[in-house]
Amino acid sequence: MITRRNFIVTTGLATTAVLARPSLAFSMKKKEIGIQLYTLREELPKDVKATLEKVAKSGYTTVETYGFSIKDQFWGLTPKELKKILDDNNLKAVSGHYNLGSFLYDGNTTELTASIEAAKVLKSEFLTIPWVDEPFRRNIEDYKKIAARVNEAAVMCKKVGLKLAYHNHDFEFQKHDGITGYEILLNETDKDLVYFELDLYWVIHSGNDPLKLFKENPGRFKLWHVKDKDEKNNDLNTEIGSGTIDFKPLFAAEKQAGLIHFFVEQENNFAENSFESIKQSSDFIAKNIL
Repeated sequence: MITRRNFIVTTGLATTAVLARPSLAFSMKKKEIGIQLYTLREELPKDVKATLEKVAKSGYTTVETYGFSIKDQFWGLTPKELKKILDDNNLKAVSGHYNLGSFLYDGNTTELTASIEAAKVLKSEFLTIPWVDEPFRRNIEDYKKIAARVNEAAVMCKKVGLKLAYHNHDFEFQKHDGITGYEILLNETDKDLVYFELDLYWVIHSGNDPLKLFKENPGRFKLWHVKDKDEKNNDLNTEIGSGTIDFKPLFAAEKQAGLIHFFVEQENNFAENSFESIKQSSDFIAKNIL
């Protein structure tokens, strides 16, 4: 940090400048543009090499993986084989979505252990839990059980230098006797071990405000999913900058949120083709947000 006594005037001027021009804050600490590879789930299993080459050419430097399993690995590739393709295209898998088998429900660590090993081979920073099956999230006790399992997984991750994150949809914001599942997860997990990947689309789609979450839980949202809401059908996604979500005030609060990495995701409603769409999104972010 800047020394208080010697640079207080400079600090004050810099702070004033940043507040007056939020874009300056971004230029001072420019983040890489990432993509959740689930966006390309139709293309990726067919040709991993060609798909990742196009990802790199579309302006992305980081990726978040999905779909790993002991049986199929990454679309038939071992973590080591996938790492080489990523390296060849100057891409870093800084996070991955891992389903963890049945661990969240019965504590079986077989798939979790394999997922941790895969993430280590990829040299990822985060292992992210993407989803909780519907039968296991119906009440407060279910969420308390999930939170306890998440804490266990976070301890296992920390032992090998990984961080654990939890990715939301909209169902976590449903209330159970006056409290949401998301509140339970935030309150019942270890703040020093468990982080959250905030899917901005699903938070807003559920009627909630990401900025409020940032304020109430500073520093916990290390990862974001950035995807836009289609103007004509809010149940659909669209390219970043083409929909109804204003991302600028959200990125202006990135420090409060604790943001380290963000990933563009588009699950549906591609314009011409998926590769043109992901490039359109990265171009908009590079020009208008970062």
